[in-house]
Amino acid sequence: MTLVAGIDLSAHSTTIVLCNADDGTVVRQGKASHPPVSECDPRMWWDALIAAGKDLLGHATAVAIAGQRHAMVTLDSAGLPVRPAILPDDTRAASQARQLVAEFGGPAEWARLTGIVPTSTSVVSKLRWLAEHEPEKAARVDTVMLPHDWLTWRLRDGGNPGGPGPDLATTDRSEASGTGYWSPATGDYLLDIVEDIAGQQINLPAVASPRTHVAFTTWKAFLAPGCAREAAIALQLGLRPGDVVISLDDEAMVYAVNNAPSADPNGEVSGFADATGRFLPLVTVTNAARVIDSVAALLNITVAELDELALQAPSGAGGMTFLPYLDGEQTPRRPGASGVLAGMMTNAMRPQYLARAAFEGVMCSLADCVDRLSAHGVEPNRVFMVGRAARMRAVQQIAPAVLGRPVIMPQPAEYAALGAARQAAWVLVDSREPVDWASLPAMVCRGVTDAHVRKQFGQLRDETAMWQDHQ
Repeated sequence: MTLVAGIDLSAHSTTIVLCNADDGTVVRQGKASHPPVSECDPRMWWDALIAAGKDLLGHATAVAIAGQRHAMVTLDSAGLPVRPAILPDDTRAASQARQLVAEFGGPAEWARLTGIVPTSTSVVSKLRWLAEHEPEKAARVDTVMLPHDWLTWRLRDGGNPGGPGPDLATTDRSEASGTGYWSPATGDYLLDIVEDIAGQQINLPAVASPRTHVAFTTWKAFLAPGCAREAAIALQLGLRPGDVVISLDDEAMVYAVNNAPSADPNGEVSGFADATGRFLPLVTVTNAARVIDSVAALLNITVAELDELALQAPSGAGGMTFLPYLDGEQTPRRPGASGVLAGMMTNAMRPQYLARAAFEGVMCSLADCVDRLSAHGVEPNRVFMVGRAARMRAVQQIAPAVLGRPVIMPQPAEYAALGAARQAAWVLVDSREPVDWASLPAMVCRGVTDAHVRKQFGQLRDETAMWQDHQ
């Protein structure tokens, strides 16, 4: 049996699955946690890889890594870290992002050039922050990578200093498209912007095409280019153009495979690339499952109890509408927003109505994201929902009614790691399209479309726009 390994380098942990290359069956898997920090020595990821991959990686004939976007790794000319890596949830570069947008032509020009409008989490913003706040360290930077790039590079030499130089590092389209200095439309780095920001020439990883064999590991396994986590999930789910994924965790990400690049001057739709040569426009929602957690805490019940409680109230929650922007919101762009509960009447002042309104508010917010993808060239086809909240009964009942279409709920699995493993198998066979692995079991949830719930939500969202959009 030929085995391939997929590695999921997320913000919280490193997960490895060892799979049969022919059909994707998981043979073994391992996992190691990361500490909850906003910056770290990248060598921590190597330690986690070794801990998770004990007696696993050496059996793999090919390996690929799915990594977290928006983390910046800076190396000197010897390939050693200049400073700890700045991780995705670190927002120190907010003012630098605003400066960059103003300096280089405004939001529309950034969207046209790179598919994204820089934010505090973008690598291009973090690079400007480094140049401004740590100039001595910035002057030592020879190469800038992402976590996936760094770990792929270190797999070439077993993680030992003195191995291949950083000039041999590689990345892929899906990861490069989140940096803010690579164009998904042209496939080129914007080196003039990088040099202007850094004040010097910076080396960047070569962008490998899908299914490219980029190197060998020390045990002579093929190294695939790897990809961003969302691109890996899309690859494992076998998404076709128009298929939409809603990843429903504390935050939510809504993304779709598309044949053409996206450029949203509002910055709400990020025009990423995918792992197959297509594109992966993506929308991020700040308030998703955390809203469910917060309402459960307010009612002093468990999330499971809130889930059951929501099913005891009718659609529309008796006229009660919950705008779930509790911690500010990215989509729509309302960073200073807060939650709003409207339509409170005597007949609806019961826990079950509040529970129902919370679930409906989150689902309506996600439906707004699907609409934004539609406005940027995506013709929605199938809708998949994954993440920790996707197994809740209230979500399964309310989502198809609010979204107006059936929702496919795949069984829980390590989809990012599996997508990386599938890419590794693809590199082995070098076929035109990804290897044909059987889909994991999924439940299809259907419901009667309830346009009234969305109309009710839309009215509240629009009524609050004047005083929430620019707070």
